[in-house]
Amino acid sequence: MHFPLQVAFKRIALSPQIRVTDARGTLTHYVKQKLFKLKESVTVFADEAQARRLFEIRADRVLDFNAAYRIADAAGKPIGVVRRHGMRSLWRAHYEIQAADGLLLTVSEENPWIKVLDGLLSDLPIIGLFAGYWLHPAYLLTDRSGTLVMRVQKVPALMEGRYRIDAHAALDGEARDAVLQGIFMMLLLERTRG
Repeated sequence: MHFPLQVAFKRIALSPQIRVTDARGTLTHYVKQKLFKLKESVTVFADEAQARRLFEIRADRVLDFNAAYRIADAAGKPIGVVRRHGMRSLWRAHYEIQAADGLLLTVSEENPWIKVLDGLLSDLPIIGLFAGYWLHPAYLLTDRSGTLVMRVQKVPALMEGRYRIDAHAALDGEARDAVLQGIFMMLLLERTRG
């Protein structure tokens, strides 16, 4: 897998779907959220045909204000958890991603004013259609010492969500898998912004 990763939400789909490609253009993940579930459930596949399941992400409760999303591999082995901090996320999106090996990353919105502008502009006729092209929220993933590990930023796109994931520190194995699945879940929750 070669960074940066490009994340694109499928334009026309009943349930949210994400295509993830690496710097070479190779499809690395295909993420599909299950529709009409009381508890959020997301399946991550290796291909668009959905023939090979890689990961499963499930919410621990029905309401997701302070939900924890458990990440398991294809065999059902837990590899991590992503937690959304509801009250802290009112001003600035705030999540924590914890891998099974103990790695803990904090995800926070780089500039909370983007959320405010998006809230104001998205409801305006005509201007609201183009707000997603001008407003680009970014999320910083930092470790316990405050070191930047990854950065996720929305890139300009009309009528669809596109994001770029840049790695600033090396992560391997289950830690990298847990962090990426945590990012995908966060993007599903934050996709309507910007």
